[in-house]
Amino acid sequence: MSKIRLMSVATAAALCACGNAWAQAPYPNKPVRVVIVFPPGGSTDIVGRVAYGKVAEQMGQQFVIDNRPGAGGTIGAAMVAKSPPDGYTLMVYSATFVANAHLYQKLPYHALKDFIGITPIARLVGLLAVTPSLPAKSVKELVALGKNRPGELTYGSAGIGAYQHLAGSLFGNMAGIKITHVPYKGGSLATLAAAVGEIQFLITPISEALPQIKGNRVRALAVSSEKRVALLPDLPAIGETIKGYEFVSWMGTFAPAGTPRPIVERLNGELRKAVADSAVAANLNSQALDPMHMSIEEFAKLLKAEYDKYAHVVKASGARLD
Repeated sequence: MSKIRLMSVATAAALCACGNAWAQAPYPNKPVRVVIVFPPGGSTDIVGRVAYGKVAEQMGQQFVIDNRPGAGGTIGAAMVAKSPPDGYTLMVYSATFVANAHLYQKLPYHALKDFIGITPIARLVGLLAVTPSLPAKSVKELVALGKNRPGELTYGSAGIGAYQHLAGSLFGNMAGIKITHVPYKGGSLATLAAAVGEIQFLITPISEALPQIKGNRVRALAVSSEKRVALLPDLPAIGETIKGYEFVSWMGTFAPAGTPRPIVERLNGELRKAVADSAVAANLNSQALDPMHMSIEEFAKLLKAEYDKYAHVVKASGARLD
């Protein structure tokens, strides 16, 4: 074959490649599946639906919510980890994502290696609430009660390794009191248990406790964030009594590892606009959730820090799942 012929073939191939690139429609050119790893109605589900509902509006494409609950979110995460890294399967998870890496003896994926964090979407703050019959009217009095009655105070959770379990365990460890964990099949059931006196207290997301607080069925003592929150300005932070205590969660969104960087950057930017929208922010705030956004690099640092933090928190709690 002559040099002229070789050049013609090479040129034709190059033109064909460029033509294919030009022919590709910009992302997304078909509906995107958003896997939410918890059941409908919970905080993570609400955050995912609100944020991606706005993103769909902004991008002019469907973002279809697909709830895949089970095993603390690990079932949905395993499915997403095995999905094509093309931007058409995304995931919404809470900080339980990194906690599970230490709770479960074995997972079919690695939290830090098999996913790309796009951005956190919202922050969740917890509330320390006690059953009304408990004489403690403050964190200080609750701690004193715990020291006088070691092992007798019970606290509830949505299950082993759940937010309430780890928040309560950390509270007991940092306060230097021995308390007993009682797991339930959901945070709302644990809050109801406090309302009827089955347990003495719990630290649960504000949104789950508010109805019981407004009905005077549980007594709020403090919030779990470093500082007081605007929604409940009269409540102190637990850390005002137990120095250094802070236990907040977040809901974030992820893509399978290998998803092209331009797609991840595009989604990050669209979510930044979404959570900055006044209607979206008001919707989240009304449910005691704070809009949140980070760059891809900032989220990667947060994930690593949270991964290391939960290694200690989970170990101290003694929680372990098969």
